[in-house]
Amino acid sequence: MRVLLIKTSSLGDVIHTLPALTDAARAIPGIQFDWVVEEAFAEIPRWHPAVAEVIPVAIRRWRKQPLATWKSGEWRACKQRLGAHPYDLVIDAQGLLKSAWLTRYAQGPVAGLDRASAREPFASRFYDQPHSVAWGQHAVERLRQLFAAALGYRVPDSVGEYGLNPQQGNLSAQNEPYLVFLHGTTWDTKHWPELYWRQLAERVVAQGWQVRLPWGNPTEQARAQRIAAELPGVSVLPKLNLAGVARELAGASACVAVDTGLGHLAAALDVPTLSLFGPTNPGFTGAYGARQQHLASDFACAPCLRKRCNYQPTADERARFDLSREQPLCFTRLNPAHVMARLQPLLASEAT
Repeated sequence: MRVLLIKTSSLGDVIHTLPALTDAARAIPGIQFDWVVEEAFAEIPRWHPAVAEVIPVAIRRWRKQPLATWKSGEWRACKQRLGAHPYDLVIDAQGLLKSAWLTRYAQGPVAGLDRASAREPFASRFYDQPHSVAWGQHAVERLRQLFAAALGYRVPDSVGEYGLNPQQGNLSAQNEPYLVFLHGTTWDTKHWPELYWRQLAERVVAQGWQVRLPWGNPTEQARAQRIAAELPGVSVLPKLNLAGVARELAGASACVAVDTGLGHLAAALDVPTLSLFGPTNPGFTGAYGARQQHLASDFACAPCLRKRCNYQPTADERARFDLSREQPLCFTRLNPAHVMARLQPLLASEAT
């Protein structure tokens, strides 16, 4: 059986889809998936043994340069590749208009989320087989249920498994014990204060651990350099592609992460990770896996799901906290001492 899977972005969303592939491969021997994915994340599907072919797209880039895209022939080539093979089924696992539109160029019946289940309800009009999947549960579980309904098997009762093959991705383990701090994320409100990262690094180094700091843009690089400044045992990694970051994660003893796509990658690689949540809800999109721990703020307005913080500090909070460096205030409930207390048992288990 050959299935075309459309799940283009983001990094976390792509990783959330992997357990559904593992379920399907176990339920239907010999099933193969061709995966349509954003070019920046195309490396990840190749690490799953059920993926036969990866079809990179560049929807984000094409939207910004439509004329150049048309002249270059990239869009024409993409349509031809989507329609090159007949499929037993096409699954739109994204539930957005941009992903549903791509199904028009594929050969095969199309399955996806129904109107009440999709993030963009109008997308369901493109599907021959719309399926109902309840909201209010983790994204991984919603995708597992969609695949099971579309392909005709029962969702396993066990925790989903990502099923990645480390050898296939050349993700060899390293001998030297170290931690990775995943400090970069998208929303301003999801950033744990830089002051806290520095203080946590000092505590971890004092216990004999080394820390590695990846970065993806100049802003993150500058932050990593400030965290590591004159602190022996803390190193700023060179500029790495996604495969390079994955290799660093695969060799780590543990990670500390904010709500970021790389945190989901650590989970997929089964790296013990402590993830910090302020404005977002780990119950719906937190790092998924047996060795994943979530530390969520219990601040009055958390989780607010806002990209910008509009909380007005009280007089007491203005006196207690450095408002220039301890923002957003929801993360003051997850200060370095609190995080270190939760991290200690994880490090102890890895050291034994």
